[in-house]
Amino acid sequence: MERLDIEVSGGCQCGAVRYHTTQMLDNSHLCHCRMCQKAVGNIFVALVAAPDEKLIWTRGKPAIWKSSEHVERGFCANCGTPLFYHDLNNGRTNLTIGSLDDPHAFPPGANTCTENMVRWFDTITAIENSGPTESNGESWAEAIAASNRQHPDHDTDTWPPEEDKP
Repeated sequence: MERLDIEVSGGCQCGAVRYHTTQMLDNSHLCHCRMCQKAVGNIFVALVAAPDEKLIWTRGKPAIWKSSEHVERGFCANCGTPLFYHDLNNGRTNLTIGSLDDPHAFPPGANTCTENMVRWFDTITAIENSGPTESNGESWAEAIAASNRQHPDHDTDTWPPEEDKP
């Protein structure tokens, strides 16, 4: 596995947990194992790894659940965002690609544990694309935008912003 020297940050939806790394591995993949499906509540999890020694938690700490003798999974205890899969024996933490500030940077290069892949997975790209949120419910999209408490896709000095604090 090649190591890529690159600045990467990410975190949970509410901003309580943030991370940063200066190195990633070129192992981006979709895992279809049943444990990963359950861990993220979806039909697969998109993962890419950072070496353990390069991963720094810059705000808060993730909650951890040990899903087997060799694996722990991290998530935000406040908002529930799944953040990582960590095999305790291989020296790397597989971050959820969706928790990265730039998820476009790591397109998956493989499907793993395909014995649990849902039968209809290969049809996903053929289903209707109904377009952006704004074109399918403008007033709903405006209401969400006006009350959005999601952390932005970049590091912030404090969160939530001062004007949102009681």
